[in-house]
Amino acid sequence: MSQPVYRSRPGGFDIQPACQEEAEEILEGIYLSRGLSNSFLITTGEGRVVINTGMGFEAPVHKRNYDAVDASPIRYIVLTQGHVDHVGGVDFMAEPGTELVAQANNAACQADDARLNQFRPARSGFAFAETIGKALRYVQAKGGVISAQSRPEPTLTFEDEYAFELGGQRFELFAVPGGETVDSLAIWMPERGACFSGNLFSALFGHIPNLVTIRGDRYREALGFVDSLEKVLALDAEVLLVGHHDPLVGHALIRSELERLRDATLYIHDETVKGMNAGKDVHTLMREIKLPREFEVGEGYGKVAWDVRAIWENYAGFFHHRSTTELYGVPVESIFGDLGELAGGAEAVANRAAERLAAGEALEAIHLVEVALGADSSNATALEVAVAAHRQLDSESDNFWLSSWLRKQVGQFEARRTSGGNSGR
Repeated sequence: MSQPVYRSRPGGFDIQPACQEEAEEILEGIYLSRGLSNSFLITTGEGRVVINTGMGFEAPVHKRNYDAVDASPIRYIVLTQGHVDHVGGVDFMAEPGTELVAQANNAACQADDARLNQFRPARSGFAFAETIGKALRYVQAKGGVISAQSRPEPTLTFEDEYAFELGGQRFELFAVPGGETVDSLAIWMPERGACFSGNLFSALFGHIPNLVTIRGDRYREALGFVDSLEKVLALDAEVLLVGHHDPLVGHALIRSELERLRDATLYIHDETVKGMNAGKDVHTLMREIKLPREFEVGEGYGKVAWDVRAIWENYAGFFHHRSTTELYGVPVESIFGDLGELAGGAEAVANRAAERLAAGEALEAIHLVEVALGADSSNATALEVAVAAHRQLDSESDNFWLSSWLRKQVGQFEARRTSGGNSGR
């Protein structure tokens, strides 16, 4: 089997805001404008089609790039999913008479974002704050106006399939609910052999799908993801235009990569189910389940262990039958002060944490640090070990979300150390 494609593609930290000076022509009449998510332009003799619009503040860049190619009317905007980085620029991009097309669950997805309008940004900001700041500075440096984030209302929705023609080109839209959101859709241009898949395959193509994100999203169902993948596989596309980074070109490459993703996901699913039926707990399975070499995919956005847990909890819910305390609202941290006192004080626990870290056991060290800080939130040794343990884990991580979280923790523990431990967790 050929080498997996993810090894030669950019990672999560390479996702950058829209700062390009021009759109790239991928195929004749099909253009890409890069940003926090890819936006595409298709030109026809009867007007333009735009697929995704980026964040609100990116839309002026995308539109400038597209108008430089072709200034004819935008007849259609198609949204491959309801996430903010795909829909935010609709208000800036849409013109009188533009048809805004989305899958029928788009309203439900945007309603989730609206009702969690403080929770979700707070849970993802640690990963994207620097990148978004870069984008805003770029727009201001160019003398542009920072456009507001849209909450668009589609003018046309469909359940399973919808097709339209414009300027002699056919666009076939179909639902792929196994994507990042339940309103995910893909676009197929049969005469061009081109499929626009959005983030069906997660943000980083060739990596295991993120069945649940640490920022906080609804669970994705593993078998539903495979079903949606199979729809794209059946197209036998020559070009796959994905939600981030470069398109993939070539029937054989696309097929082999989709089959690899499918087989890897099914393996994780089946091994998790097998372990559940054998009575193994979720943490054991998170440690034990590894992909065979022939199913190798990247773990730059999701992780195999996280998907194991997502599959488990999608089937079985939050209660893991480990402790009665799982069923109540009293967290284990409530007795950390008692543990610290019984162990001889915060310093004794922090010193043991330092020993575990020196032995290469960073996670065990963090457990002990949390006990020590529960007994004394300003303990200097515990804060020093916390910083060092998170840095060690970061040095071992190739995952965008994990590294972003670890770096956030380093910053917070360093701030506590500077302020004497009183700035909170």
